[in-house]
Amino acid sequence: MPLPCWQSPINVAKDNKLFDFLFDFIDNNFMKSFKYFCVFSSLVFFFSFSLNSSFAISIPEEKKVAKKFMKMVQEKQMILNDPVAGHMITQVGNHILTFLPPQPFDYSFYIVDDDVFNAFASPAANIFAYRGLITALDSIDELAGIIAHEIAHAASRHVSESIDRAKFINIGSLAGMLAGAIIGGKSGGDAGAAVITGTMAIGQTAMLAFTRENETEADEKGIMFLKKSCFAPEGLLSGLMKIRAADYRGVEGIPDYVKTHPGTGNRIAHVETILEGYIPSEKKIKCDEDFRFDMVKYRLLGLYADIEPTFNQLATKLEGSSSNANAADATDTAAIHYGMGLIYARKFMREKALSHLKKALSINILDPMILLEMGRIYLLNGEPQKALNVLKGLERDPVMGLAARFHQATAHLELRNLTKAKNLFNTVLNKAPSLYPKAYYSLANIMSLEKKQVLSHYYLGVYYAEINHNKTAIVHLNKALDELKDEIKIKKAKELLTRLKKQSVKNIKN
Repeated sequence: MPLPCWQSPINVAKDNKLFDFLFDFIDNNFMKSFKYFCVFSSLVFFFSFSLNSSFAISIPEEKKVAKKFMKMVQEKQMILNDPVAGHMITQVGNHILTFLPPQPFDYSFYIVDDDVFNAFASPAANIFAYRGLITALDSIDELAGIIAHEIAHAASRHVSESIDRAKFINIGSLAGMLAGAIIGGKSGGDAGAAVITGTMAIGQTAMLAFTRENETEADEKGIMFLKKSCFAPEGLLSGLMKIRAADYRGVEGIPDYVKTHPGTGNRIAHVETILEGYIPSEKKIKCDEDFRFDMVKYRLLGLYADIEPTFNQLATKLEGSSSNANAADATDTAAIHYGMGLIYARKFMREKALSHLKKALSINILDPMILLEMGRIYLLNGEPQKALNVLKGLERDPVMGLAARFHQATAHLELRNLTKAKNLFNTVLNKAPSLYPKAYYSLANIMSLEKKQVLSHYYLGVYYAEINHNKTAIVHLNKALDELKDEIKIKKAKELLTRLKKQSVKNIKN
C-alpha cells in the first residue's frame, strides 16, 4: 500500500522558474493517476511548515501561488462537491476562526475525494481534509482538532515561510525528493525513502527540524483555539491516536526526519502534556449547532467509499448495534441505516435501500438528510410522484434546498411537467452551475421535447463542456451557433468554444 501523502517531504523554491517547473510538471505528468495528486499534496504539505514569520513571502505573492494551485485542483476535479459534507467542514472551520484575530486571507475548507487519512493547509489558507480522514474519525471533536491544527499552520504563516526558505533548495535536491515521492507511491515506499534519505543528507536536515518545530506550534495553537471554542481539545489527542493506530505500512517505523509531520507518537506525548490536568471552564461555550457528524460520516461512506468493504463494515456495525437501546446508540443506528441505504442504492438494490432509509427515518423523524436521499432513490426506482411527495418542503432547507430542487425538477421532467421542470433547473443553474451539470443535459432533453433543437444542441454543448467531453461539446456548440438567436447564449457558446479549442491544442502538445 502506498504511503500516505503526508509522509513525502517535498518542498519548492521561491524562484519563479522553479514554481513554473513544478506546476507545469505536475499539470502535465502527475495527474495521470490519483497517486500523483498525493505527490502534489505532499508538496503542499511541506509548504505548511517553517521557522520564522520574518522570512514569510508577501501576502500578494502567496495569493498568486494559491490562485494557480486552486485552479489546477479544480480543473483536475479532486474536490468532493457534496453540499452536506462541505457545509459541515466549513461550519467547523468557521466556528474555530471566530476565536482568531483578523486574518490576511479568506479561509476556505474543502474535502478531497479520496480514501486517505490526511489533511493539509495550502497557500492562502485553503484547508483540505480527505474523505478518508472524516470517515476514520468518531466524533466532531476529533475532526475539529485536526482542522484547528491546520488552521494554526495557516494562521502562523508556516506556508509562506516555507515557500520563502525553500529558495535554498536546488533543482537537484528537489528532483530527488520528487523522485523519492513517486517511487515511494509506486513501489510501496522503501525505495522512495532511500532516495529521499540521499537528498536529505545533502544539506536539508536543518529544514526538517524546522518542520518539527512548526508541527509542535500548530498543535499548541490548535489546542488554544479549541479551548476557546465549543469543541473539546481532547479531540486532537484522540484523532492523533487514530492516526497512530491506522495501518499505513507501519508509519511509525519511518524516521521522523522523512516525514512532513513528525512522528505521531511524539506529537501524542506532547499533546498529552499540554492537556494534563485540563478541566474545561464552566463558562466554556456550548455548540449551538448540531454538526450531524455521524450522519455526514455515513453519508460519505454510503455515497463515495468502495462499495463491498463499506457494505461489510456497515453490516457488521448494524449487527453490533441491534441490542443497544439508549438514545445515543439509537442515533448512531439511524446513521448506519442511512449509510446502508445509500450503499444498497449503489448496488442497484433500491427496495432494500428504501427499507433502510425508512428505518433511519423512524428514528430521526423528518430528517431532511434522509428525506433527500429517499427522494433521489424513488426517482432512480421510476417513482417520480413519490419522490415529489418526500421532497416537498425541502427546497427551503438552507443546506439541501438546491439539491432538493434539482431532484424535484427531475421528477417533474419525468412526469412531463415541462414548465415546472425548466424553471427549477434554471434556478439550480443560476445558483450553482458547476455542482449540477446534469441540469444542462435535462434542459437539452426538455428543449428536444419542445421541438427546439437549436437550444437542445446548446445545452448539450454546455453539459459536455462541464464534464470535459470536449470533442462532443464542440460538435453541439457549433451546431447551436448556426441558428442561435439569443445574444447571451451566442456569447457563452463562443467563449466555450474558444476555451475548448485551446484545451484541445494543449492536450495535443502534451
